[in-house]
Amino acid sequence: MIPLPRVVTAGLVLIAGFVFLLLYGPLFVAIFFSFFRLERNEVQWDSFSFSAYEALTHNRGILDALMNTLVVGGSAVALSLVFGTLLAFRYHARRSTANELLQLIIFLPFLMPPIITGLSLLIFFRQTDVDRSLLTVVIGHTVFVLALVYRTVLARLQALSRSLAEASLDLGASHFQTFVYVLLPNLATALVSAAILAFALSFDETLITLLVTGTKSTLPMRLWAMMRLGFTPDINALVTLLLAGSTVLSLLALQFVRLPKPR
Repeated sequence: MIPLPRVVTAGLVLIAGFVFLLLYGPLFVAIFFSFFRLERNEVQWDSFSFSAYEALTHNRGILDALMNTLVVGGSAVALSLVFGTLLAFRYHARRSTANELLQLIIFLPFLMPPIITGLSLLIFFRQTDVDRSLLTVVIGHTVFVLALVYRTVLARLQALSRSLAEASLDLGASHFQTFVYVLLPNLATALVSAAILAFALSFDETLITLLVTGTKSTLPMRLWAMMRLGFTPDINALVTLLLAGSTVLSLLALQFVRLPKPR
């Protein structure tokens, strides 16, 4: 490999640093002001405290919205894991025109713009007289993240040798025992990583939620509504905590998203 001139290397480092600052600078500002106050456009350096975090614990609107988001995300992940795994096994068992069409239907809500997916779900719920609520939000998020779970599980299945299941069946195990004791342990990391990524997408989803939500709002919807009046200091504390949680989820995803070597 030919080494780059120092000037080129320095330029690339500057560009990378500028991009990093552009992307993550606003987050660092929010973290900073979760501990310090800004008065008359001046930072009060002697105002370091955890008062914003304490105020966050008393903000019932934000806490309720956060709880709704966790309920929706957890429900959507659970449903998508069940249906995504079953559909992945169906496709992996036998290739057919019907399965190819089913796979296209699974991917469409994820590939289309969220506003199209949300409008389609809204029209469906109105035509079937289903009142909008957290249930409709769960359905919308499940439809959206199902493709991610399905593809992650299918990729792991395709990486596994078929001889594992065949050997288990030849040794007298039932299909259920083969799934529980042979296939499921090999799919565990794929399921965990798919759940983490699906929850992250569900947590952040706004457009679909906007169209199918009822009287109860999720956290992104609550924050979107607060933009008109401005954010209070406790929102900076919320951003800091969410950033810490997202970092942990990202590290977990990096740990589990590893396909096994074909055997």
